[in-house]
Amino acid sequence: MDVRVQGPGPSSPFLSARDRFETEHDLTLPVRVQLRDDPDERTWAGHHDDHHVLNISRQAASSAMAPELVLHEFAHMARHEQQHPSHTQSTAEVLYLALAGKSVERRKLTHCYQIANHMKDIYADDITLSVGSGEKLCSFLESSLATAVADRPETPPRPGLERISPSADPEITAVNAAFAVALAERHDLLDDDHRLYDLAHAAAMDAPQIPFREFKRRFRELARDTDSSSYRQVLVEATRSYVSGGGPTAE
Repeated sequence: MDVRVQGPGPSSPFLSARDRFETEHDLTLPVRVQLRDDPDERTWAGHHDDHHVLNISRQAASSAMAPELVLHEFAHMARHEQQHPSHTQSTAEVLYLALAGKSVERRKLTHCYQIANHMKDIYADDITLSVGSGEKLCSFLESSLATAVADRPETPPRPGLERISPSADPEITAVNAAFAVALAERHDLLDDDHRLYDLAHAAAMDAPQIPFREFKRRFRELARDTDSSSYRQVLVEATRSYVSGGGPTAE
């Protein structure tokens, strides 16, 4: 693999991630790493005809999670080169198929794109976790979910009190929680008493109209060997389920 870091900043996380990735996988196209000054810049991969681009902030590149973040983006690049349905399917096309004739809030449309990204991440992390640390991934998922979900009170809140996760949209937070648990369960990373379950339970209780169990099952059981038609149908069904809601199914 040809990995080149452009601009001043640490190079070791990218080179160590490359070495780990190459133990099981490879990329045909070279990777250009763009280090960004903005500490809030998310890590993401771009794809061109003759190379990939890995965008990451200098702060993220210097963090303890840097090698895992880089492995994750390498995995997205691999899925792109494989022309995997999760990375070739147009989300806009799915939304058109799923929501034709419906009036949908803008925030929910944004959330539907997040659901599609979660499915991409599931397939990318099937690769990531073949070479990366499941323990570090679980810690990352737990930390991310904890920022959006407050500790659940010991007794159910009375009507009129603040919801459990006051700073985040409870509906997409519940879906995010389903994704986190599903990904970890898909790779047998959780003990029964793992804190991720408590956080997910709180998120699900905060949005009873979201079918938490259904989303967890959908994410966890995504077919490892899927085709374009099957993948499109799963994403259409998930989109319709999110927009319509599914009643209080939280665990």
